[in-house]
Amino acid sequence: LGLVALGLTGCAGAPGTGEPQVLVDRSTLAVQELLGNDRDLLGVTNMLRNARAVMVCPRVFRAAFFGGGEGGDCVLLGRDGNGGWSSPAFFSTGTANIGFQFGIQDSQTLLVIRSDRGLNAILDSQFKFGADASVAVAAYGGTVQGATTANLGADIVAVSRSRGLFAGVALDGTILSSRSEWNMAYYGQELSARQIVVQVAAHNPGADPLRAVLARYGSAASGPAPVAESPAPLPAATSGRSSRRAVTSAPLPPPAR
Repeated sequence: LGLVALGLTGCAGAPGTGEPQVLVDRSTLAVQELLGNDRDLLGVTNMLRNARAVMVCPRVFRAAFFGGGEGGDCVLLGRDGNGGWSSPAFFSTGTANIGFQFGIQDSQTLLVIRSDRGLNAILDSQFKFGADASVAVAAYGGTVQGATTANLGADIVAVSRSRGLFAGVALDGTILSSRSEWNMAYYGQELSARQIVVQVAAHNPGADPLRAVLARYGSAASGPAPVAESPAPLPAATSGRSSRRAVTSAPLPPPAR
């Protein structure tokens, strides 16, 4: 945790400060809290090593009194051409449920996206759990939030660590939406989530601590992330929406340490 805290302090003056940077910093700590100190009881680290992308939602707040709803913000990072992680694209989550639900819950959620199909489902349209992809949902330190757990054939596996009491928790119906205005604020140019995560068309050093902690727990290659002596130039951003197909990634410079 000390390493992560040092990294967060070091990026205080980095571009993209404000609400997007706060979310990135909270996501860094959430990954540490979910996977650090031998807390990875579900083997998420092994899934991360083979993941196509990962989404971190450091705080999803859910409250209900017979009718329910939830909301929160998330970051999505993809695997780059070197086996590391891209800079983040920003998303929001929300739902409204009808049925017997009572209580308040504050949870940290990690989505391990294990296939191109799962990643395309999130990037190509507004993603709705239970409608757009095969989703296996497992619990970490709380109630199982779905009908199946750790399905090896799933495109997306969601792991949640909950604080608080909630009856009737369900992830089906939750919608993920891209926050294009936060992407613009963080990178200083208009970019789609696909351009950031797949084409690796932008890099903000404020996200390096998050990239480093993901490399620590879920790098495609073993060992700590290497230190870049001179960052390679990034590919130029392109406009337009890509068709659904197998995705490829360019490399980003390794996160600064």
